[in-house]
Amino acid sequence: MDSDDSPPEAVQLAPRERILTTAYELFSRRGIRDVGVEEVVARSGVAKATLYRHFPSKDELVLAFLARRERQWTLGLVAAGARSRGGTPEEQLLAIFDVFDEWFRSDEFDACTFINVLLEMGGEHPLGQACIKYLQNIRSFVRGVAEEAELRDADSFARSWHILMKGAIISAAEGDTDAALRAQSMARMLIAHHR
Repeated sequence: MDSDDSPPEAVQLAPRERILTTAYELFSRRGIRDVGVEEVVARSGVAKATLYRHFPSKDELVLAFLARRERQWTLGLVAAGARSRGGTPEEQLLAIFDVFDEWFRSDEFDACTFINVLLEMGGEHPLGQACIKYLQNIRSFVRGVAEEAELRDADSFARSWHILMKGAIISAAEGDTDAALRAQSMARMLIAHHR
């Protein structure tokens, strides 16, 4: 059997991808400071020199993790999920909390990486600054959908909506699995206020 005939599970990921996949899992679950480069190296099965060839510092690895988190979570789960579930912009906004509800009830719930890293590293740290940018991107998505819905003062709406999103995540992290449904109820009032 040549390599083209190998079953998919037998194909090993390239070293950079193994490092990033390992770091993604560890950073998502345990935060940045609790995970050392040595653990990422050991779990990904690469040499330390290989890690540093692809990511010259731990901060560079974390920045790559944050970029992946935005692609997979913000764009792949939240934005795409909301767009696919709602027929109108208002329904798409409300569907964000349907996506959250499923996420909060899943084994994959790990709170908001961007909030976690921002609080862990602080807003002045380059990683904190990156998280602020990614949180602004989420708000920009909400603002864009609010504009499509022709809601008044879309920027103020997006800021208030984002407070509901972040509050629901924190409440879910505290153990309130109904947090998304509670936030969705308040979100309906926010939409009505901005019509």
